[in-house]
This record gives sequence, structure tokens and C-alpha cells, in this order.
Amino acid sequence: MIKKPKMVLIDVDGTLVDSVPDLAFCIDEMMQQLGMPVRGEVKVREWVGNGVERLVRRALIGQLEGEPDDALYKKAYPIFMALYAENTSKRSLIYPGVEEGLAYLQQAGYKLGCVTNKAAQFTEPLLRDLGIDEVFSIVISGDTLARKKPDPLPLLHAAEFFGVQPADALMIGDSVSDVKAARAAGFQILCMSYGYNHGVDIREASPDVVIDSMTELAAVLISAD
Repeated sequence: MIKKPKMVLIDVDGTLVDSVPDLAFCIDEMMQQLGMPVRGEVKVREWVGNGVERLVRRALIGQLEGEPDDALYKKAYPIFMALYAENTSKRSLIYPGVEEGLAYLQQAGYKLGCVTNKAAQFTEPLLRDLGIDEVFSIVISGDTLARKKPDPLPLLHAAEFFGVQPADALMIGDSVSDVKAARAAGFQILCMSYGYNHGVDIREASPDVVIDSMTELAAVLISAD
């Protein structure tokens, strides 16, 4: 159970948007340009969630942990960035239930913000292209502040923006990074059961609530204290 919040912050990738189809396309194009084997969407789905720099590093070595050759990374990263600038939202989709969940939060009068580790140059066009940018009073991207999730700074910045105490705030995300950031900031944390958590069930991170669709948000918040 959670108590009724005064503000709600929502993550982007894996929570609002399935962005893996675009990310996988760009990773595979990058690999081909480097003369290396493509990785495919299934692998990329396991690697996303910690920003595109980390994703590129994982793709180059073909696994979650470890580091590629520095010269190779410096060659690969600009290739990926150029590809992703052209393919930020061509294949990405809003998850089922998101539009209904956002409509409920708006209608119920919650202060709404977006907190993501994705860089602003990709976040803002993605939200705009998918038609959900105007839902949020503040959008904090991965390069907006000095630190990003799992650091609590982005969440605390949003709470200060809205003039809300952390104890009266709710984070909605899909990964252990979201859980860690929320716990460190003193926020409540609700996680989506789908999304990107490196193949691990998000329940293992012990968020306050786990739901399968944002259509369930109304029931959770209406029953909150």
C-alpha cells in the first residue's frame, strides 16, 4: 500500500515508451558499420536502462558487464548518436494503458513530471512525437542536472520545482535504478512489471507497488490513504 501522493514523476523508457525497437535498429546499424556482428532486439532489450553510453559499451562487448576497447568505443559512440538522432521515435511505441493512466492522473489533478536518464536531445522529440509532452510540467533528462538516476538529485529537483515534500511524492518506473533513486530521495515507488530491468523481475527490488498496466493506477491511488 502507498499513501496518496501530491506529485507523480514518471520514467520514460520501459515505463511510458517501448523504445527498444529504435535502439536495436541503431545498435545493429552501428555494428554493421563497424564490421561487427549485429546483436538483435532480444539482446538489446536486456542491455537498456542505464543510458545510451552504457548501451553502446554493452553492444560492443556483447554482454551486460565489462568494458570495450576505448578506441573502439570512441569510434562507435558518434556513429550510434548520429543514427539515434534520426531514429528516436520511428519505431517506438507507447505501452498499452499509458494514455489511460496519464488521462487519469491529469483528471485527478496530480502534479506531473518526467524523469529519465535519456539525454534531452532524444527525450524531448520522443515525448513530442508520441503526443505526451504536454502532460508534464517538468521534464528532467539525463543531462539536465549534474547527476542522474539512481542518484536522488533529479527526483529531489522535481520535488523542489513543485514545492512538494519527498514523502508526498511518487515515482513510477520499471527498473532497479528507479527504485534506488526513489528510496534515496525519500519517494514512494511504484513499478511496472514490464519494461527494462536486465531480465530480472522488478519485484526482487521490493518497490512499494507493482502493476501490469497503467490502467491500474486509478485503483491504486483511489485506495491510497
